[in-house]
Formats: sequence, structure tokens, C-alpha cells
Amino acid sequence: MTILRRTSLGALLAVALVVPAFGQSGVDRIDSNMERVPLHTVIPDYPEVARRDRVEGSVQVCFNISRSGYPRRIAVRHSTNRLFEKIAKKAVRQSTWKPLSEGEQESGIKACRTFRFSLVSAIENEQD
Repeated sequence: MTILRRTSLGALLAVALVVPAFGQSGVDRIDSNMERVPLHTVIPDYPEVARRDRVEGSVQVCFNISRSGYPRRIAVRHSTNRLFEKIAKKAVRQSTWKPLSEGEQESGIKACRTFRFSLVSAIENEQD
């Protein structure tokens, strides 16, 4: 049983480490329509407490993007579980966007990013 647990955990970790580039890890990112081009996008890690307790959910974080490409006025707009809020805000805070060039105007529209936290079974991934 210990070997099976280690194998499943190893497969789950492998999926979590390999798949994020394709958006099919335990956390998916969905952006609102935004005119600004992302330069560096941070995807939050699945909180260990939520993973252990098998909690899934989503968080929508809204923010403004400064002229220099950094998020500001970051706030949670909607959340299904508080466990995901802090880590989602941190991910947005660490992300950057293309700075505006001289003479280019800011849209003034808030950008929003939704993170969906879902558990992926190692057995399901092995069958795909």
C-alpha cells in the first residue's frame, strides 16, 4: 500500500510539474478580455491544506495594471473558498504585463483573472 501511495503521489507530482505549460494542471487561469500583453504569468500552487482536504474551487481576482506593467489595487471579486484567495492574489502580484509605450493611453478598465483549483487523479491521467 505504501508503494502504491508513493507511485500515485509521484505520478500526481509529475503531472503537476509537467502540465502547467498547457493549462491542465490542478490550477487553470482564465483572463478577462484585456488589451495588455502578459510578460510573466504566475500560476499559483495548489494549497497543501486544500489538496489534503480534497477541496476544489475558484477565485476571481481583479486589478488595474500600471503603465509600467505591474498590477495594483488587487482585490478578490469572487471566491468559492478562502483557502485559495491569498495564493491567487500573490500570483497576480508576481505577474507582469508589457509596459505602455510613450503616448499610449491606459484603458482604465479593470483586468480580472480567474483561477480554478481542481484535483486531478493520477489514475485518470495515466489512462489519458
